[in-house]
Amino acid sequence: MSIAALNAIRNVPLPINEPIKSYAPGSPERAELKARLASMATEHVEIPLIIGGKEIRTGKTFNAVMPFKHSHVLATVHSAEPQHVQQAIDAALAARREWASWPWEDRAAVMLKAADLLAGPWRQTLNASTMLGQAKTAFQTEIDAACELIDFLRFNVAYAQDLYSEQPFSGPGVWNQLEYRALEGFVYAVSPFNFTAIGGNLSSAPALMGNTVVWKPASSAMLSAYYVMRLFEAAGMPPGVINFVPGNAGPITDTVLASPSLAGIHFTGSTAVFNSMWKTVGANMSNYKSYPRLTGETGGKDFIVAHPSSNAREVAVAIVRGAFEYQGQKCSAASRAYIPQSMWEEVKEHCVTMMKDIAMGDPRDFRNFMSAVIDKKAFDKINDYLGDAKKNAKIIYGGGSKGDEGYFIEPTLIQTEDPAYKLLCEEIFGPVITTYVYPDAKWAETLETVDRTSPYALTGAIFATDRAAVREATSALRNAAGNFYINDKPTGAVVGQQPFGGARASGTNDKAGSKLNLIRWVSTRTIKETFTPPRDYKYPFMDAE
Repeated sequence: MSIAALNAIRNVPLPINEPIKSYAPGSPERAELKARLASMATEHVEIPLIIGGKEIRTGKTFNAVMPFKHSHVLATVHSAEPQHVQQAIDAALAARREWASWPWEDRAAVMLKAADLLAGPWRQTLNASTMLGQAKTAFQTEIDAACELIDFLRFNVAYAQDLYSEQPFSGPGVWNQLEYRALEGFVYAVSPFNFTAIGGNLSSAPALMGNTVVWKPASSAMLSAYYVMRLFEAAGMPPGVINFVPGNAGPITDTVLASPSLAGIHFTGSTAVFNSMWKTVGANMSNYKSYPRLTGETGGKDFIVAHPSSNAREVAVAIVRGAFEYQGQKCSAASRAYIPQSMWEEVKEHCVTMMKDIAMGDPRDFRNFMSAVIDKKAFDKINDYLGDAKKNAKIIYGGGSKGDEGYFIEPTLIQTEDPAYKLLCEEIFGPVITTYVYPDAKWAETLETVDRTSPYALTGAIFATDRAAVREATSALRNAAGNFYINDKPTGAVVGQQPFGGARASGTNDKAGSKLNLIRWVSTRTIKETFTPPRDYKYPFMDAE
């Protein structure tokens, strides 16, 4: 059936950041969320694979549980085998033929509708599934599963329009055009457990640009990922554009990376996994039809550096919020701090006072500031680091854990006298921050230490009221963080305001939530049309005198 093109130059709605709801006592959103939490906790969802729009139940399953009450099973998840992954690849390649040919505005309409559905009737379903399945508090969930994903969807559409409008100069008699083609093949999206919005963005950003996707969500965040997939379907996403493939990462990735049609990888996760994928892609280059685009945001060892001119309480609040919100399970979470000797006692006192006041438990109790870490693997890893700290450093506060009912780790403040101590260097991904107290006169040397201590370069923050110190730190730490904060904690990047990503061992720094990221999902074609082609091969300079 022939469909006529719409003869109009269309402008998408101007994006604005989704307002964050307060969930204060007596507010309607609090009552709505409480009700959805109660109903969802009684549900037991069966989560299938979704390939080419069809549900597939493999019979090989695993459970999705509440991290804060791990005996409570929220969902039974069907796990993909290699043959199902190949089916997803085939479905993506089949869907690409039509999806890539759609006017980009029609693809954008799907994303905008998904954003509006999430801002309205789907909001508390995504929030409740994130709270129950990933142990986030109401506020941490609202800024992630609702606001950030809505922002990704709306701002990416505006960035796409901006990108498509970038066209080359045309001289007399010539029309030069730049076509932004979808990549040839399919994109593999691999998302982490810690942000529901990341899964939605990793899969939808390439799709917006005309690509089709095989999406492998984190096994420890299946409930919210499943509802994100259902949200896309409700918004009119055609079958096969995004194929939902949960399961064991190893076999799924092996099958995907062996496909000659792999066009790109959109990844957020550990540095080690991304490095392994990169090596495999490199080894397989002779098998691919094109050079796959590799875009990844990986680990971090994010810092707070205080100058003697800074305010001790402001630094302490940044430490507590930056290190302990969502149990330190943010890629951007503060996990090392450098405090001048003259301020240490005051910063420490403020931190300990706040940490003693922190309530930890079930996120359905809105009085709790923290909940459990994601699973037993994370619980055991963090405990190993705490054990090392008890032997080789000084635990100022915290250090305890309890895993019988939920995977709870106390917020922990550690002090070390060794600037190369492992807890200052290695990613922990838990509510643990290690401090190094430096002599006030060694500000410049401390900045050098911060820059060379960790292989990562994701986020970092400096605190100072002395403007010369701010300038010095900004220069010295130029390559130490892709998101750099002055007098603020190193977490909380907002789409459209602070494009997010880091370099070094923290990834390819393609800045999620920006036009820079969308560029990775298109392959440009230059078209030159000449209106009056020459009819003689000779040039004027060849004429006789």
